[in-house]
Amino acid sequence: MAKNAGLELTGSGLDIDNPAQAANVSGALTVGGAITAAAVTLSGLLTAAAVTLSGLLTTAGSWVSTSATRPFGYGVGAGGAVAQATNRSTGVTLSKPCGTITTQATSLAGLAEASFTVTNTLVRITDVIALSVQSGPTALTSKYFVTAVAAGSFVITAYNSNATTADTGAAIINFAIVRSEVT
Repeated sequence: MAKNAGLELTGSGLDIDNPAQAANVSGALTVGGAITAAAVTLSGLLTAAAVTLSGLLTTAGSWVSTSATRPFGYGVGAGGAVAQATNRSTGVTLSKPCGTITTQATSLAGLAEASFTVTNTLVRITDVIALSVQSGPTALTSKYFVTAVAAGSFVITAYNSNATTADTGAAIINFAIVRSEVT
């Protein structure tokens, strides 16, 4: 379509609706609107105020954010919430890349632990599951951590490190799947 030292478009932007067409630019590409294409290949640096994708984004380089106010992560609508039904060992099912799990408020005795399985079809055996406790534990001595990851599930274990005080609060646990590949 165009090949030169730079290409500048304003208004409606760049629209390539024929996969056989291509926009080859050596130099700078400045678009004052949207870029619509079946595939976009970038080699070099992409700097933008906002990028919205509706498909797969693959990068051979690294992601860098210089924003002090916009953290990297999942957007609104990506997550979900689920609660344990019976006790602290009852498994839950939530097939979302992130979300919250509310544990049962049954007593977790001092120095005791309880584990439960989170069934999540998005989890791969090589993924990393990030956890944080939003609120809930009454003794503030209960720790929550991932003890196993398998294809389609992960296990969370709660451990009450206080020797004498039981934890009777329902913890709200945040989780996020971080995709990891072993090559």
